[in-house]
Amino acid sequence: VLQEVVFMSQNDAKHLVPNKMRDFFCTINLDQEEVFRTQVVEKSLSPYFGEEFYFEIPRTFQWLSFYIYDKSVLQKDLRIGKVSIKKEDLCNYTGKENWFMLQPVDSNSEVQGKVHLELKLNELITDNGSVCQQLVVHIKECHGLPLINGQNCDPYATVSLVGPSRNDQKKTKVKKKTSNPQFNETFYFEVTRSSSYTKKSQFQVEEEDIEKLEVRVDLWNNGNLVQDIFLGEIKVPVKVLRNDSFQAWYLLQPRENGNKSSKTDDLGSLRLNICYTEDCVLPSEYYTSLRNLLLKSADVQPISASAAYILSEVCRDKYDAVLPLVRLLLHHHKLVPFVAAVAELDLKDTQEANTIFRGNTLATRCVDEMMKIVGKHYLKVTLKPVIDEICESPKPCEIDPIKLREGDNVEINMENLRYYVDKVFREIVRSSISCPTLMCDVFYSLRHLAAKRFPNDPHVQYSAVSSFVFLRFFAVAVVSPHTFHLRPHHPDAQTSRTLTLISKAIQTLGSWGSLTKTKLSSFKETFMCEFFKTFQEETFTESVKKFLDDVSSTESKEPSGVSEPVHLKEGEMYKRAQGRTRIGKKNFKKRWFCLTSREFTYHKQQDKEPIFTIPIKNILAVEKLDESSFNKKNMFQVLHGEKPLYIQANNCVEASEWIEALCRVTRCNQKRLSFYHPSAFLNGNWLCCKATIESSEGCARCTADVPADTQIEIDGDRETERIYSLFTINRSKLQKLEEACGSIAVYQGPRKEPDDYSNFTIEDSVATFHTLQQIIDIVEKLNESHEKYQKKRSSSAKYGSEENPIVGKVS
Repeated sequence: VLQEVVFMSQNDAKHLVPNKMRDFFCTINLDQEEVFRTQVVEKSLSPYFGEEFYFEIPRTFQWLSFYIYDKSVLQKDLRIGKVSIKKEDLCNYTGKENWFMLQPVDSNSEVQGKVHLELKLNELITDNGSVCQQLVVHIKECHGLPLINGQNCDPYATVSLVGPSRNDQKKTKVKKKTSNPQFNETFYFEVTRSSSYTKKSQFQVEEEDIEKLEVRVDLWNNGNLVQDIFLGEIKVPVKVLRNDSFQAWYLLQPRENGNKSSKTDDLGSLRLNICYTEDCVLPSEYYTSLRNLLLKSADVQPISASAAYILSEVCRDKYDAVLPLVRLLLHHHKLVPFVAAVAELDLKDTQEANTIFRGNTLATRCVDEMMKIVGKHYLKVTLKPVIDEICESPKPCEIDPIKLREGDNVEINMENLRYYVDKVFREIVRSSISCPTLMCDVFYSLRHLAAKRFPNDPHVQYSAVSSFVFLRFFAVAVVSPHTFHLRPHHPDAQTSRTLTLISKAIQTLGSWGSLTKTKLSSFKETFMCEFFKTFQEETFTESVKKFLDDVSSTESKEPSGVSEPVHLKEGEMYKRAQGRTRIGKKNFKKRWFCLTSREFTYHKQQDKEPIFTIPIKNILAVEKLDESSFNKKNMFQVLHGEKPLYIQANNCVEASEWIEALCRVTRCNQKRLSFYHPSAFLNGNWLCCKATIESSEGCARCTADVPADTQIEIDGDRETERIYSLFTINRSKLQKLEEACGSIAVYQGPRKEPDDYSNFTIEDSVATFHTLQQIIDIVEKLNESHEKYQKKRSSSAKYGSEENPIVGKVS
């Protein structure tokens, strides 16, 4: 299985046209399908978006595109320009910031989808005994054509045989309201001049004719009363067919002679940071050896000789190793002992208690990533209400005299800031009951390791925990609420400044023992020192201490009566009306959907009471719905006790995320269905199997189950494949480390000069060497498995098929 992930940090654009202050926003598109949209940046020529998007790619695609729009109130938003990156070129830009020049938006280049063709050369004998060559073009179907004005298109195809002196064109029928039209039409073209059958003993193709001929298939949207819209084309040279028959999928391409502007520099530029990965995940049994080696890392003595630690040593950026490693260990319940082991190694090199866990080490990175993964719901229930209040009803909070606006009152601003800080602080110190058990277990280990390392410092056990939960968790979420899904978009400049001041205050309040005169004098900003003089109360330090005691305890928390449902996902989608309209036809309505661990609801608007509720225990299946049911894309169905609930998501990424979330939370339901109907029941029968009884059993098997964990989405095989890829990429460093272990084992004397392995941590050269040999052996075996798969894949590929890189393979 090939799986792809894109992480994008959108930074800013500059020198946009028209050359006047306008309101801009940016969209992210897979081909022509918009999957994300930034906030609108008002009155700017160089807008800063600063938004991050992380998503799995659920379908094939050719281009990842970014469109800059000029927002209009009364008219249609104007597309200023675009940046389009071919799927094959994404690897050239991954992991670093790049400036891209905006290109003009040309309708002839806006294409997506693919067409299924069968091409064949036939030999025909005419009545007078002469031979002519006939080309047979069978256009079967298309898939994934774009929406036109938000609706499925009315596509048709023209099929042409083109040469220097000929252009024979034929046309299919128009298919109404579909992005996946089924044409199944065959066209015949005469290729070569007829010749006497008696003069040629066998069929021969005339090279001079064949070399110059090509088959061209153009897809169009039928505009009825307006101009038809070009959807894409493909060209196949007739010479590649010879006497063979080809049947394959072809990706639609832009028109070569489209309108091209020579003044692309005038449109401006866009800065992007893109991280794109594509993994070929083999069946689970292939990863058994590597997975077992990684999972026993916490038991290896010393920890620096373990496979997990070695992974972090050979990767240039520790974060590359940390993300898959933490997710894998978390998935198999091995994270806490590993974090404890690497934290203990960290503490050996820590000389002063006040610098504990302040660096970007493997231990701190692992804890950071763990908190992001398991603490999502904890942050939402703790901070979202107060963050919403700050963003939606902002009060001026600037207390820096240099940044005060004209007419601002610093005393009032300080009171506003104090009000917000008090509220955020109060919500945090009261939240220990909601802190996930896994976070508590990690904090417990860190606290006791710190106390053991610095037995004479009574505060170090608290600072070991506060350095994570306050400095790296709550304070970061406050300053960047959009990153932690507490807000849909990046706040405006004034609100961002307010959140920054609150974050600074929370960091300081959360640092146990920081409310002393010596700490106050260490502030770089005088205005912050003055502000914190109002906080010198014993109650604050006692509240922090009690909170840190609670979240670093392994004792069971007191239940809060009825357990709160876990909030999993929410957003706006369209659902098919359950009843009938006045004219008797069901329609689609926009609704706000909310999924928790207890129920699935939809509402007329966000924050309104639900108008329809399905208890999670009543959901029988969640499956995709065929587009042909209602001629709408990105649809899925929720099967429960009553009639199916049909829902349309806004794009393919959103649809995939909702299906996965619903499947996870319902996986353990006892009455889950084994079969379902992939199409709807309309006009007295199921469109898929033509059964006339609405309650009849489904005709297709339900899709495979997904992981049952409703809060943590982890695919263990996917993470192990990523780790294998990292070992493969850093194979040379593994060999250097292996050589270093051999050298140390032979020569135990002092090192006089720096060497290639001076940056490696090698505590036990023999144990490390043994682990390295295991890693290299496992990686070589996985390499062989991947090579076999690639050979099998390439041997079955045909020219023009999706598997052939000649036409831009997309997986």
